[in-house]
Amino acid sequence: MLVMVRAVIRPEKTADVMQALLEAGYPAVTRMEVAGRGKQRGLKLGNVVYDELPKDLLLMVVPESDKEFVVRTIVEAGRTGEKGAFGDGKIFVTPVEESYTIRTGERET
Repeated sequence: MLVMVRAVIRPEKTADVMQALLEAGYPAVTRMEVAGRGKQRGLKLGNVVYDELPKDLLLMVVPESDKEFVVRTIVEAGRTGEKGAFGDGKIFVTPVEESYTIRTGERET
């Protein structure tokens, strides 16, 4: 079975995460620039409130047997500092029922 790993991370950590995944043998990643807020509800600097913060969304599909390794790789490369910080991001893992290669029409399950 395949799983989709979605990682919402700080934009300044994207290069580190992408390089770590590449070195770990997972070159296929889709990246999107997104904006949002987590539990911290944005950021307040003085009187200015930034309700939505820029993040990057990384999407990848991997075999379920590789899930823990991929998640650990993202966590280690995406964490700010040794212990991490609020706003470092979130990872979501969901099952993939099937996928198709557009060029060949080949179906994967």
